[in-house]
Amino acid sequence: MTATSDDSKWTEESIWDIRYWTDTLLSFKITRPAQYLFKPGHYSRLGLQDEHGQLIWRAYSVVSAPAEDFLEYYGVIVPGGMFTSRLKQLRPGDRIYLDKQAFGFMTADRFTDGDTLWMLATGTGLGPFISILRDGAVWKQFRQLVLVHGARHVADLSYTNELQAIQASQAHGGSQLQLFQSVTRDGDGTPLPAGVLHGRITTLLENGRLEQAAGHAITPEGARVMLCGNPAMIEETRALLHSRDMRPLRRASPGHFVAENYW
Repeated sequence: MTATSDDSKWTEESIWDIRYWTDTLLSFKITRPAQYLFKPGHYSRLGLQDEHGQLIWRAYSVVSAPAEDFLEYYGVIVPGGMFTSRLKQLRPGDRIYLDKQAFGFMTADRFTDGDTLWMLATGTGLGPFISILRDGAVWKQFRQLVLVHGARHVADLSYTNELQAIQASQAHGGSQLQLFQSVTRDGDGTPLPAGVLHGRITTLLENGRLEQAAGHAITPEGARVMLCGNPAMIEETRALLHSRDMRPLRRASPGHFVAENYW
């Protein structure tokens, strides 16, 4: 596909704002066409032109809430990446292409029961959970919300201020949010900020520290789990959930967890 080909499947949008959390982690906002519809947990296909005018497409989870008039995304700059090397050069006002359709199945409304929603994320897999928490629906669907974000370094724990503000205000009402953050590279012999744990999410699940800290057990009866992040975390957590008689959510049948790889 080239930028001059039939545009019936995509629109040309503008970069509105860019924020760098670290040298490689960034959030960016683009204009949103009025007809673009999505649910929290969906992802977009974004396109940038290469030097030949052809479009390079990549998938990015939507971070913004459905009620907002912009689209926000959270990503990592990959050295030498065909898409992100161009993304890094963008400035407000530059153009970007948006597939008119939203994609994905990792939405909380697919669960038909459960009291506690566990959202387990590594790295930029946090993105869809920000969208879910910014929207009001999930706060009415579950009694308890537990968000766990794992990263390598404390500096990589993006959106912390917003998440802590959401946790403190409980602005949406209904549910209560618990926030847990963990790092793997910092904290080995050095102090960590209050509330930040040391270790991989899977390790903290296996040794029971997360459930003990949350005061909720991950069981088929009460817990529903969403996983987003690197494949190793997802595969190990899937195995742990299977060992607890929890099954994946399918299109035609109810289940206890749903996952999306970010790698």
